[in-house]
Amino acid sequence: MGFDTSGLLPLSDALQGMLEQLACCCDTEQLPLPEALGRILADDIASPLSVPPFDNSAMDGYAVRLADLAAGTPLIMAGKAFAGQPYQGEWPAGHCVRIMTGAPVPAGTDAVVMQEETRADGERITFLCQPVPGQNIRRAGSDMAKGACVLGAGTRLTPREMPLLASLGIATVSVRRPLRVAIFSTGDELKPVGTPLAHGDIYDSNRYGVKAMLARLGCDCLDLGIQPDNPDLLRAAFIRADQEADVLITTGGVSVGEADFTKQLLDELGEIGFWKLAIKPGKPFAFGRLPHAWFFGLPGNPVSAMVTFDQLVQPALAKLAGQRFERPLQLQAVAAEPLKKSPGRLDFQRGILCQGPSGLEVRSTGSQDSAVFSSLSRANCYIVLERERGRVAAGETVTVEPFGGLLL
Repeated sequence: MGFDTSGLLPLSDALQGMLEQLACCCDTEQLPLPEALGRILADDIASPLSVPPFDNSAMDGYAVRLADLAAGTPLIMAGKAFAGQPYQGEWPAGHCVRIMTGAPVPAGTDAVVMQEETRADGERITFLCQPVPGQNIRRAGSDMAKGACVLGAGTRLTPREMPLLASLGIATVSVRRPLRVAIFSTGDELKPVGTPLAHGDIYDSNRYGVKAMLARLGCDCLDLGIQPDNPDLLRAAFIRADQEADVLITTGGVSVGEADFTKQLLDELGEIGFWKLAIKPGKPFAFGRLPHAWFFGLPGNPVSAMVTFDQLVQPALAKLAGQRFERPLQLQAVAAEPLKKSPGRLDFQRGILCQGPSGLEVRSTGSQDSAVFSSLSRANCYIVLERERGRVAAGETVTVEPFGGLLL
């Protein structure tokens, strides 16, 4: 794999090392526009027409020629123009046209005067202002020019893009097929929800979080359940995932003391790197390749699994799926209370961001132990504390990363 597994690997180096090896693995397909919501565009989309397709009025008012207003006398209304019903009659000198928002402006129109700046006396219209050329006229192509790229390949289609494509008359789009991701949890201590727990057992929660995040990313999920610490059963699960999916994500079995057995099996089947990351929570992490599928091994602690998925696996899956991925927005806020921190690892503490009297403020959700999932469920952001930073005093400025669509 070419990675140095000694010491603690910075998050940025781990992410860069993964992304350099990954490429889109999803074929393209044609879908009717209504079925394409949430899918990723495979090609750039050029506008097949100009938007708006004709010069039109931005206001309810009157279409005028500036030369007719020069005399300073009222103009006679020659007719009316509505959206979908253009004015098509003659337009003699000394006349104006009553026009509604969105209606095509008649040929020769220099400006549209909004009705609030006029006074009507029957068909005689007095203008209370002197408009400038082009006033209140939306020019053809001012939003989108014909042939211009309106959406780039790699764009995920959200409710914001759907009406845009519909406004261009685009009925079919070329999109990537969904990424196929297999998941399972490992450990004899894990039990399915809804079953009684014996002493020493815990419920399998990580799989629910990973599966929910995959759904948010539009992936097809192959859920292989809980796999016990049995080499034959584990080998069978790895082989099935490799045959049926593009990616395998597991939770548990990658920390010091646990990884030996898993590592032997993965080394047998593929090429795997076990890393110690310089982040908290989430130090143990595994990345590699099976014969046909990529592999991501998440820590067993629930918060660690969620954080490493969010920070590392999410951008990797985006690249495999052909999606353009933008790093999350980070802001500056004031710590409303002291925050515990020891130098040595980049810390993603869970926080509550709000608007304070003097700007953004953030406070901790409580215990930051990686096994305390309630700290994440109550949060709306990460408090991102730099690797070498120590304890934070109340009133200090910190970096916050509001949760995006993956966690909200």
